[in-house]
Amino acid sequence: TYTTDTKSGEENKNTIESLYRLSVDIKKIRRLKEWVLLQDVAYVKEIAGVLQEMGADKTTIANILERCPEAILHTPAEINSQRALWQLVCQNEKQLIKLIEQFPESFFTTDYHENQKANILFFQELGLKNNIITRFLTSAPNIFYNPVEKNKNMMETLQRNYLSLGGSDANMKIWILKLLSQNPFILLNTPTAIQENLEFLQKNGFTDHEVLQLLSKLKGFIFQVTPTTMQKSMLFSKNVFKCSDQELKQLVLKCPALFYYSIPVLEERLEGLLKEGVSLAQIKETPMVLELTTQIVQYRIKKLSALGYDIKSGTLESLNGTKKDFEVNFGKIQSKKERPIFNPAAPINIED
Repeated sequence: TYTTDTKSGEENKNTIESLYRLSVDIKKIRRLKEWVLLQDVAYVKEIAGVLQEMGADKTTIANILERCPEAILHTPAEINSQRALWQLVCQNEKQLIKLIEQFPESFFTTDYHENQKANILFFQELGLKNNIITRFLTSAPNIFYNPVEKNKNMMETLQRNYLSLGGSDANMKIWILKLLSQNPFILLNTPTAIQENLEFLQKNGFTDHEVLQLLSKLKGFIFQVTPTTMQKSMLFSKNVFKCSDQELKQLVLKCPALFYYSIPVLEERLEGLLKEGVSLAQIKETPMVLELTTQIVQYRIKKLSALGYDIKSGTLESLNGTKKDFEVNFGKIQSKKERPIFNPAAPINIED
């Protein structure tokens, strides 16, 4: 955190001149973070020098300082420490500079240096690959600001719950690493919150095996919701699909998104499907279709319609899955349609 108080309240001329020499767009900084230019002390030349040492050219340096001007308020010693830290997981300085250019705010947050270091070492000990840890550093930097003890505590909670729900020791490490690499933000939760969510599912009739199934689905979504939001979602789905508790449970196991997405999102997606002529009975049969946005559904229905495939009378299975899954299914439907009914080269079957 930097103070915006300065003695003069005027822009620092030395800072402006130094940035100007580096071809930095000063108007952009004035518009976004003018307070940086008001500081009495800045290390423009020094920080540019460190970035240059790492292999950054003039354009890259200007780009970094425009996007994250507060970089110049750090001392060269702080930045060199951060550089050494990130090199623990980067292949080389070329990759490091590329990451700094893409995610400068993550790199120039030096306040939690000791926590960052301890957490990097902890993740390496856990068995996470360096390329996953660099992804965490750039896309989920907050998890490195936690004291390492908090992250260790959360991992122990996850492991304990995995085993208590019937998970095996042999698979636990793979399960934990997969869950963490898909959703590092689970570490920002508290053990209490996790416990409450698991208890809610058990109270609502989900067996240990089923709870474990839900834990492993949708990138650990269960850690992003609360018992209150899950309760609301369950009531919403029960009313929409007019189903029993047992049927609702089966719907959720097929499509955990019914828990994960907010009611307005589910309403919008249901409405989008109904507008396309899809029935509630079809959605109930294939609820996974609600994991797709309305735009994706519309695009896929349009593509299938062009082949003469009627979504209203068919199954929604052909809409499901990732982009790759859909393309494979689409290809199969297309080739089936193009195949000739009569094959002149085929042998003729003559009955005796």
